[in-house]
Amino acid sequence: MNLFDSLENNNKQVPLAELMRPKNLEDYLGQTNVINPSSPFYKLLSAKRLFSFILWGPPGCGKTTLARLVASYHSAAFVELSAVNSGVKEIKETADFAKQKLREGVKTIVFIDEIHRFSKTQQDALLPHVESGLFYFMGSTTENPSFHTVPALISRAQVIVLNAIDKNSLKKIALKGLDYLSKNYEEKTIEDEALDEIVELSRGDARYCLNAIENTFFASDKEIKKKTVEELLQKTGTRYSIDSHYDYASAFQKSLRGSDPNAAIYYLAKMLVAGEDPRFIARRLIVVASEDVGNADFRALLIAEAALRAVEHLGMPEARITLAQAVEFVARAKKSNRAIMAVDRAIADIKAGDDYLPPKHLRDAHYKDASKYGFGVDYVYTHDNPNYIQQFMPDEIKDRKYFDI
Repeated sequence: MNLFDSLENNNKQVPLAELMRPKNLEDYLGQTNVINPSSPFYKLLSAKRLFSFILWGPPGCGKTTLARLVASYHSAAFVELSAVNSGVKEIKETADFAKQKLREGVKTIVFIDEIHRFSKTQQDALLPHVESGLFYFMGSTTENPSFHTVPALISRAQVIVLNAIDKNSLKKIALKGLDYLSKNYEEKTIEDEALDEIVELSRGDARYCLNAIENTFFASDKEIKKKTVEELLQKTGTRYSIDSHYDYASAFQKSLRGSDPNAAIYYLAKMLVAGEDPRFIARRLIVVASEDVGNADFRALLIAEAALRAVEHLGMPEARITLAQAVEFVARAKKSNRAIMAVDRAIADIKAGDDYLPPKHLRDAHYKDASKYGFGVDYVYTHDNPNYIQQFMPDEIKDRKYFDI
């Protein structure tokens, strides 16, 4: 360590969120789906079985902390890399380090934060070392690994889903942080309303929660008040990642299909607040109006199309009103999927080999030699004889039905 490193460490202000990281699994809060005696993850830990995994969850849910706890649980060497400033070079250096540790009888865990930021080449560089058992790979990501991680790496690592921290756990975390600050600086308390406000603003993010406690602690006298929280902390922006785009669109359409206008309007609002293109939302409305409402209420398609035109002419924020109007109508409309089911069955039949020509009497007869081939012969003009029953399906499947009458 040189002089500058020493000065840096002396002047460093370690954030409360870092100081409060759990030192053991018993203090790890908010992930009872993973850390409980009956979970497969916990059983593997108890059996002292190391394995590679990817932690997928929102910011501040404890991904890095959990990886560090696993490493300490196994007394393994822990190398932490960030996909933001690491690459193939650092992976090779880590492999050399892991080889040396193996000679000493120590296993190595390589933790890569934000693994979704690694390119395919960088992710591929991990594969031979994970495959050979040189080191165990643990990654964290806020994005769906199925979309942002190479399949070969996913096949060698378990994907473990972590949730946003629940409100009760956030309260415990916040109070622990306050207790730490009170013991190391001066004793202070917090209003119940102020604590509730911090928990609400944190939105499941333990790091944000502890940062909020730290900042309001030093901005308060003897008690942290709700007014201080409101003045000091800005409301966090809504979370809406690449994957959220598809997740919310899916939930939106399914709520419309399920005739739940309240859920549909909530997901509409979420997408609008997140900055989603309102034209995209209107196009999803058109899809549902045709696919799920269909001819049970043909007005739904007309209203959805009108909403798209209105959105294009109005723009935001006025377009939210038109979209809300259309959302309510489509959600409350009677539902029928007969049209999409019929056309998909017909498409499936054609792809499976039922690919036939129309009967001769239906084929084009608007040219001189058509009648020589029998095209158009014996066709009956329906308006002249509306009661005449003639065959329209190809001969080979003349009795096939796609609509159940």
